[in-house]
This record gives sequence, structure tokens and C-alpha cells, in this order.
Amino acid sequence: MTDPTRAGGADPGAGRDPARDPDRVTADLDVVQPFQLDRSSLRGRLVRLGPALDEILTRHAYPDPVALLLGETITLGAALASALKYEGIFTLQTKGDGPVSFTVADVTSVGDLRGYASFDADRLAAAVAAGAPGTLRDMLGTGYLAFTVDQGEHTERYQGIVELAGDSLDDAVRHYFRQSEQLATGIKVAVGRDSAGRWVGGAILVQALPEEGGARGEAARHSDVEEDDWRRAMVLLGSCTEAELLDARLPVNDLLFRLFHEEGARVYTRHALRAACRCSRGRVATALRSIPRGELEDLKVDGRVAVTCEFCKTEYGFDDAALDAVYAD
Repeated sequence: MTDPTRAGGADPGAGRDPARDPDRVTADLDVVQPFQLDRSSLRGRLVRLGPALDEILTRHAYPDPVALLLGETITLGAALASALKYEGIFTLQTKGDGPVSFTVADVTSVGDLRGYASFDADRLAAAVAAGAPGTLRDMLGTGYLAFTVDQGEHTERYQGIVELAGDSLDDAVRHYFRQSEQLATGIKVAVGRDSAGRWVGGAILVQALPEEGGARGEAARHSDVEEDDWRRAMVLLGSCTEAELLDARLPVNDLLFRLFHEEGARVYTRHALRAACRCSRGRVATALRSIPRGELEDLKVDGRVAVTCEFCKTEYGFDDAALDAVYAD
């Protein structure tokens, strides 16, 4: 990490009213803010999403329960990815037998976000009509949570899978770390709409630093953490409200100072996030080329084959002339 400063102490906007400072609002959206708690030797990430999350969710016009769940998947995915050292793609995925069968969020090592969800509209409407409270089990039913890191064709892909557990997605993530990684991990996540109706998200992830002499960049096991330090940090994390996580008028460094100033909160260079899909006409053409040309005839509508990206909803159309070019290549 580079450029460390004390949270709240080196903020160039300190002392200004954030509600009257639109530049500060913009600067504190779609960012990951790494930090460290010097007193308790814990590291963390604070994520706040605004336009990027709103673009992804509104593009699909999901019902609110689905948008909330996917928004949490994307926000948590950004927080988890930022705690890793990788060059490629981190994926957080849920799959279940409930009204929402699937959510997925991709986060590239340069901060590009995308995500989508699959759901049964009739089952979802029935669950809402029956007064389902919207817990993880209500939405996803029984299934699993998966973490995947893909760094390219010449590297081994890492994947961790654990059953869905708890009432919320952050419960399921904590369960993953307890069962699969045995890492001391605290998480707080919130997704909602701002006063203008735009989707916003926020998350704080806290994990233990390695012991002296441990592998650099790896988190410590729970047994390595002083119990009193851990409990105190979790109490402070638990005091953070959803409103604080989602309020873009509250700068992220001010929020960290508010929560952890007694822990010696130290912030590092923040990273930007954005909504960006990796689909392209060339990728679609490559996929089509793997299908025998004759089988595409049944897929034509009005004389063309249309392929829509599940992530960004971009449609790529191929008439006979375009298909000739695809198969000629």
C-alpha cells in the first residue's frame, strides 16, 4: 500500500459542508477505500457505489427485491475483490432453487463491474404477495455461494464454494470465510435508493493482518487475532448504519474516522470502480463460429440471428452476409 494518511486527517475537503459540495459527492461514489486499524492490526476496505450500480440495475428494470439482492452481490463482490491481489476477473455468484435462481457479479482487477440476475417472475410475485420478508432463503432458497478468481488461460483458476447460510448475503459470505478460509472477517453491506430514486450501495470489509513474518498480503487466521481487539472492532463496525453507508454526502474517510478514530484508522490510495461489460461483436462472432452454420437457421428472426448480452443487454445482429463473414474467418 502507498500514500498512507490518517482517516479524516489528510482529507483536502475537511471542514466543508459535503451537502453543498458536489465535487466531494462525486469523489466519494464508485470507489474502494483501503484502510488499516493500527491499534488492532486489522485491514479493511470501504466500498461505496453510485452511478455504476445504478447503471447496472436500471438497465435490466428488475423488481426491487431482485435489484436489492443483485446490488448486494455487486457491492460485496467489489469489496471482496479489492482485498485480493490478482490480475484478471473475480466473480461472486449465488445459485439456488428459490424465486431468484441466480445472481452474479464480475469485478476485474482494473475496477470494471458488471452483473445480472435470473428470476421467476410468477414465483417472486407469489412470495411477495404471501408476505415473504425477503431473507436470503426467501429469495434464493437452497443453494450455494461461489467465489472464483480467473487470471487467464495460462493460470489455474481458483474457485471456492459453500452452501448458502444465514438470512442475508453478508451472512453467507461470513459463513464462507468461516468454513472455507477460516479467516477472521467482518462485513457490513447496504443497498438502497437515494432521494432521487437512484440505486446506491455501500460495504465495509474488515479482516486480520498477517502475523509478523507471515506471508505478505495474506489475512491472518482467526486464532491469530487478539480476541478483545476483534470484538472491539466488530462492535464499532456494527455501529455503522445503512444510512451512513449509503449517504454520498458523507465522505468515506469521514465515515471511517467516525467509526474507527480510536483504532488509529489509516487510509491508503483509493481505487475507482465503473460499470463496464466485456462483451463485443468479435466475442459473439467467436461463439457463433462454434455452432454449425446450419443450426443457426432455426434461430433466425426476420432473416437475422440476434444475440443479447445477459450482462449489459446489448444486442448483436447477424444477417446472412454477416454470418458469411463469420464463418469465412
